Amino acid sequence: MNRLRRALALATLPLVVLAACGDDTTDTTETTATEPAATDAATTEPDATEPGATEPGAVDTTADTDGAADEVPQRIVSLSPTATEMLFAIGAGDQVIAVDDQSNFPAEAAAVASDLSGFEPNVEAISAYEPDLVLHDGTTALGDSLDTLGIPHWIGPAAVTFDDIYAQLEQLGAATGHVAEAAELVAQMTTDIDAALASLPEFEVAPSFYHELDPTFYSVTSNTFIGQVYSLFGLRNVADTAEGGSDYPQLSAEFLISQSPDLIFLADTKCCGESIDTVAVRPGWDAIAAVANGDVIELDDDVASRWGPRVVDLIETIAAGVQALAQVPAG
Repeated sequence: MNRLRRALALATLPLVVLAACGDDTTDTTETTATEPAATDAATTEPDATEPGATEPGAVDTTADTDGAADEVPQRIVSLSPTATEMLFAIGAGDQVIAVDDQSNFPAEAAAVASDLSGFEPNVEAISAYEPDLVLHDGTTALGDSLDTLGIPHWIGPAAVTFDDIYAQLEQLGAATGHVAEAAELVAQMTTDIDAALASLPEFEVAPSFYHELDPTFYSVTSNTFIGQVYSLFGLRNVADTAEGGSDYPQLSAEFLISQSPDLIFLADTKCCGESIDTVAVRPGWDAIAAVANGDVIELDDDVASRWGPRVVDLIETIAAGVQALAQVPAG
């Protein structure tokens, strides 16, 4: 087995699909996101400190065929903003030749060609770059087309747990020749997350929160990955009591006013221009505790919707909001 095939084989953990020329195995277990959010639902308790493999989310369809490259990939195309962030974070940025039009971080990614769509991928446009590895999230039928062309590809679906993040980083490290860098990043992430959670204040009653996906009041329940992030802080999610059974429920202004969450986190600042000021002038929202007490936190939409290394930034932002809430005088 040549070097590239060895690297790809090392990366074939449960959440990854790698395929090469001649692969006739069909993956029938890909997860497709249909709700207005970037993460899939999960019902397991979060564990932010122990990296490892997760429950199977995809089938390993790595093919061992003749004619594959002799080196680790040097012409990577990433159609996933999260995967792009992961690649650059583990030191594989120089191996990336093209990214999708949503891959806007880090700044170095801006220097890479970005005329491709991850939502509606065009296999002809992708193949024109002559990639030796394509990264995507598995929510389209792109994989079959890449198989036909003999282009190796990696599927990194939306994270369900923290372990998914760590596993994907380790998989990409193995696939790109950056095993040590990926391991170091995982270790640093767990250390930083532990530090952010170490000095959390104690509350007699768990503070409530509302996470806003857009100005029409779509939110997330605790069953989602982002919901699990909040559960690390012992917060109560007002969306959990919403009717309808969706993990991405659309709430109403009346419902939110009646719930009066202690904290509001805005994940629609970039997409929709929402801010502390716009929330303050919403009719009736001055009666909500978070608005009245100045506990509305503006998030970076991208950070709040991607499951890459910057999940640490998200946790630190939430921690700052919780710390500030603890300093509000009772009353």
